[in-house]
Amino acid sequence: MDERTLIEQLHDPSTRAKAFEIIVREYQVYLYWQVRRMVMSHSDADDIIQNTFLKAWTALDTFRGDSKIVTWLYRIAVNETLSFLDRQKKNGIHTDMSVAESLTGDPYFDGDKAQAQLQEAISRLPDKQRLIFNMKYFQEMKYDDISEVLGTSIGALKASYHIAVKKISQFFEQND
Repeated sequence: MDERTLIEQLHDPSTRAKAFEIIVREYQVYLYWQVRRMVMSHSDADDIIQNTFLKAWTALDTFRGDSKIVTWLYRIAVNETLSFLDRQKKNGIHTDMSVAESLTGDPYFDGDKAQAQLQEAISRLPDKQRLIFNMKYFQEMKYDDISEVLGTSIGALKASYHIAVKKISQFFEQND
């Protein structure tokens, strides 16, 4: 089904639930992994994705279709993720375990030591920078698309990504 037809079905009360079910099936895994790279915990990522789709469902009447559905969902997921991370910081929720140790003990993590170290390096980036790095590096998103999701200029995104890559490189140099 094409995007325009899906959007029309979202706005029709008789087809809304079925169209939304298609959207959830289509984008749930994609959004999950973006969120998971930010929060590292499977259960936290699941909760955030659930909240994302709940907010999307309640906001269907305000979705005009000016942007792609995935962009709209991504924006909601990003906001939910950043809000979650802010709440954790405000509540002083930290773990003494490193990201690498946490990942290797996670049954959903199937990477090797180098992948765990990369995630450790990424976790040390500021939240927004980490988000931009993940979108560009893992999701292979174009700067135009990231700009639309985050509402940030392409120049600022490129600079942030470049700085993130430098910080990650420095992490590996210091931990070899």
